[in-house]
Amino acid sequence: MILLTAELRASLPLLYSQENVADPIVHCKFFTPDSSWTWYVTEGAEGDGDFRFFGFVCGLEDEWGYFVLSELEGARGPLGLPIERDLHFQPALFSQIMAAERRRRGG
Repeated sequence: MILLTAELRASLPLLYSQENVADPIVHCKFFTPDSSWTWYVTEGAEGDGDFRFFGFVCGLEDEWGYFVLSELEGARGPLGLPIERDLHFQPALFSQIMAAERRRRGG
C-alpha cells in the first residue's frame, strides 16, 4: 500500500501551520492492523530526504510528536504486517477523532 499518495501529500498543511490551533484538523490516519498503534496526521512536509509528519500517536503512550514516512514504511506489527493508511478516514477535528478513539477503546 502507498502510505503517502500525491493527493495526500498536496493536501496536508505544512508543518507548524496548525501550531496555535486549539482543535486542529486531522487529515490522515495510519495504523497497524495487528496491534493497537495509530498515527493521526495533522501536518507534514518534505525535508532531509524524507517526509516528516506531525500528529497524535496512540501507542504505548498517547502523545503528540513527529514521525517520518520511511519509519512508517519500514515498521511491522507483532505479526509482521506493515502499517496501513485508513482508506475510509475522513478529515475531522482532533476533538472528534479523540471522542471516537475513546469510544473505540471503551472509555
